[in-house]
Amino acid sequence: MFRVLWWIRYVILILLGIFFFIFVVDLLIAAYQLKDPAWFIMTFFASNLIILISAALVVGFIFRMIAVYKALKDVKE
Repeated sequence: MFRVLWWIRYVILILLGIFFFIFVVDLLIAAYQLKDPAWFIMTFFASNLIILISAALVVGFIFRMIAVYKALKDVKE
């Protein structure tokens, strides 16, 4: 049961990371419609930071899932 919950937890974390990535890319696109340069700079850099964080988390979760899958596969053999 623990293994199933572990996989579900990581799938949910990956989906959350992808959601934030898509949401912030939309925010980045919307930043180009802003008229005030200060708001544009703040929104641009904040959205880029969140994109980097969410992409790094998603990649990390995927690598961890692959490592655990390979370890479980080796144990079964």
